[in-house]
Amino acid sequence: MENMHAQFLALENSHLAPDARESNRNMAEILDDDFFEFGISGGICQHSDFDGGYELSRDDYRISRFEVKILGPEAVLTVYLLENRTAGTWSHRSSVWKKRHDRWKLFFHQGTKTDGFKKWE
Repeated sequence: MENMHAQFLALENSHLAPDARESNRNMAEILDDDFFEFGISGGICQHSDFDGGYELSRDDYRISRFEVKILGPEAVLTVYLLENRTAGTWSHRSSVWKKRHDRWKLFFHQGTKTDGFKKWE
């Protein structure tokens, strides 16, 4: 399980990295074809949004309280607290990753604002 924890932490960091976020093509490689997100702003985005000029912030993000929950042999849920060091904000995050052709793809993502100190049980 420790190896899986490191693997999915790296995957989460991959879509938060500034170099991935500067290019729609880079993000499209990480995302599943059926990807959708409920953003922290309340907006919804999907994979097709990354076919054009969808802009993502290139802020400095830090993950903490990272957990991996196995949903099945080809699906994993990750939950964590995300600090946006650039904006000085915190959010709870969750992602569903699906295995597609021997590769993990981000299928679903959600962000919910928090004060940074609340912990789920």
